[in-house]
Amino acid sequence: MQSVDRAVALLRAVARARRPGDATVAALAATCGLNRATAWRILTTLEAESVVACDRRTGQWQIGVGLVELAGVASVDTLVGSARPVLERLSLQTGETAALAVFRADKLTYVDEVAPTSVVAASWKGRTVPVHATSTGKALLAFLPAESARHLITGRLKRYTETTITDRHALDVELDETRRRGFGVCRGEYEASAYGVSAPVLDNHGHPLALVSVWGPGSRLTEERFDALGEIARDAAESVARPRSALR
Repeated sequence: MQSVDRAVALLRAVARARRPGDATVAALAATCGLNRATAWRILTTLEAESVVACDRRTGQWQIGVGLVELAGVASVDTLVGSARPVLERLSLQTGETAALAVFRADKLTYVDEVAPTSVVAASWKGRTVPVHATSTGKALLAFLPAESARHLITGRLKRYTETTITDRHALDVELDETRRRGFGVCRGEYEASAYGVSAPVLDNHGHPLALVSVWGPGSRLTEERFDALGEIARDAAESVARPRSALR
């Protein structure tokens, strides 16, 4: 039980760290009243399960993708319920399909969607998608802690269409732009006919709990609409996150 208490205390200290110096082993150990060796042992054990991640260049610890995944599983039903009216408004406002995705079991999966009655579209609900070739995945990568994002894009970036980003530097540039504007875009990179924008539903630490997206065919959802739709998706994502204090 003592080990569990210490692990939980360290997790909380990592989550609450705000300044760079607050997240080193020494600082975390001091915060939790542990010696450095004990803190290091617990943190590396948690890292092996992807619950925390360490940037070896700076020595800073951060919440890992495994904990984000667990949060997503625990809150997915609540998120779907709270997001449903937001998706309905988003679809009505844009005239396109609005969807909600979460990251769980090492996969990015669409868990709900609303399509306009006037639009005939294939359903993405229940489908998993690659993180480097979709607006949803790029929004996830852009707002995850850097080490957690790198964990998800190891190895070769698979090409799905002619517009899929397969160069790692080009992807990094795209993710920087995604963070700057607050939403990701997709130009037929996973399926040639599917264009879209996605914005993250962020917790109070700035980590993604889910992703809200708007998508449709490139003939209708053109690049000229990306900025306007991205802002709408970003506002929708904030609407999902804002009243859900229980998920913070």
